[in-house]
Amino acid sequence: MATAQVIRLHADDSVLIARASLPPGLEVADGVTTVDRIPAGHKVAIKPIAQGEPIRRYGQIIGFATQAIAPGQHVHTQNCGMGDFAKDYAYGVDVKPVPNFDLPATFEGIRRADGRVATRNYIGILTSVNCSAHVAGIVADMFKKNPFTGDNPLADYPNVDGVVALTHKTGCGMTQDEPLALLRRTLGGYARHVNFSNVIVLGLGCEVNQIGGLMQEQKLAGRLRAMDIQEVGGTRKTVEAGVAFVKEALADANKVKREAVPASELTVALQCGGSDGYSGVSANPALGAASDLLVRHGGTVILSETPETYGAEHLLTRRAVSREVGEKLVGLMRWWEEYTQREGAEMNANPSPGNKAGGLTTILEKSLGAMAKAGSTNLVDVLNYAEPVTKKGFVFMDTPGYDPVAATGQVAGGANLVCFTTGRGSVFGCKPAPSIKLATNTPMYKRMEDDMDVNCGTILDGEESVQECGQRIFDLILKTASGQPTKSESFDFGGAEFAPWVLGATM
Repeated sequence: MATAQVIRLHADDSVLIARASLPPGLEVADGVTTVDRIPAGHKVAIKPIAQGEPIRRYGQIIGFATQAIAPGQHVHTQNCGMGDFAKDYAYGVDVKPVPNFDLPATFEGIRRADGRVATRNYIGILTSVNCSAHVAGIVADMFKKNPFTGDNPLADYPNVDGVVALTHKTGCGMTQDEPLALLRRTLGGYARHVNFSNVIVLGLGCEVNQIGGLMQEQKLAGRLRAMDIQEVGGTRKTVEAGVAFVKEALADANKVKREAVPASELTVALQCGGSDGYSGVSANPALGAASDLLVRHGGTVILSETPETYGAEHLLTRRAVSREVGEKLVGLMRWWEEYTQREGAEMNANPSPGNKAGGLTTILEKSLGAMAKAGSTNLVDVLNYAEPVTKKGFVFMDTPGYDPVAATGQVAGGANLVCFTTGRGSVFGCKPAPSIKLATNTPMYKRMEDDMDVNCGTILDGEESVQECGQRIFDLILKTASGQPTKSESFDFGGAEFAPWVLGATM
């Protein structure tokens, strides 16, 4: 019996997961032989499943049989669909004490004057509106290293990680209520971000998102320099003024020194993208183990992507420290149901073609795997998009499932590092918070080794346990927070991935 060919995640499961592509006629369990070819990462039925019967993975419902399924058959979109079932939210029943380690872990961080700790040291150029995006890009490009000539305008400032322009597609033609408030909250979070030593915001001058209103609403007076292109006198003069500001800021920004600080100063955004059938088996649980370690060291982790928690929220409400926290999470799910219905979509439309090719069938299955990133500690808070994270431990932030938009909200909330799992092979990078990418499987890791920081496929290969891989991730988190570059940083990713959530009509 070739038991090594498949993975059984829970005794109650009605499916097995293929470690590699399985041909028809292969015995995968006692009395169970594959009827179809089973692609790597996909599901094979281990018992008869009647039409309408729940299909279980992780011991949880991931869908319902749309037709009778025989043992050994491929279980996927052709015979598995969504259905309604009762969820027991059981608020707080799984809350438990979280013991801290006696000897806190440390990393080499940058202690700011206000006491906060940075993992990187950038000068940021933000824009109030898309109309000033190109000007911001010109200013930042004046300080960019040339990969061909080797010319580096920042060579005399070794403690500065770079000058980055973070531009976006909105800021005008929008209503002055929640859409504007959401954009301003996001920009305010970046303007205050600990990984920026200095910030300038560039506007056009006539936009809806007036810089004065942004600064007043977000209480940014004294935190940044502001310029309007129309007021300064056009593109050339604004570029010259922006370059002068950066040159002036560089000497001050370069004065920072790294020092040993506790891991409790870390706030890590948990992300996944290009997920596959292995995500919930290897990389996500391993990141969950690392998350538990960080929380026990006093740090914070942020789980997001509300549509990719849909259907599994009842497992998080059981860990909520109060009924209020749990009910806020459930309220987000109801909002998303109404929002997607209003927009002519449905929650189960979330799994992408790549997700499905990798073995994920329904949003329920995807959500159960995605939430593993958050480990097993208590849910201490639920936040709206881009709201400041103020509590230590495991928190949830409402965001869309689209990775750049979700990560932008998390970083606006204060994340100073990102951990990003991927099975298909995302090349996501982030600024000003570095992004560590975790591969779910060894073949993809080897194929894209220049982009991947950690191979979690070792779990599938039987080389290490989830806990051992989680420890390896935690160790890399500390090294990265101490200044060790990530693979995405080697390609200078992160400027183009700034993507605030856009709500409402563009007029």
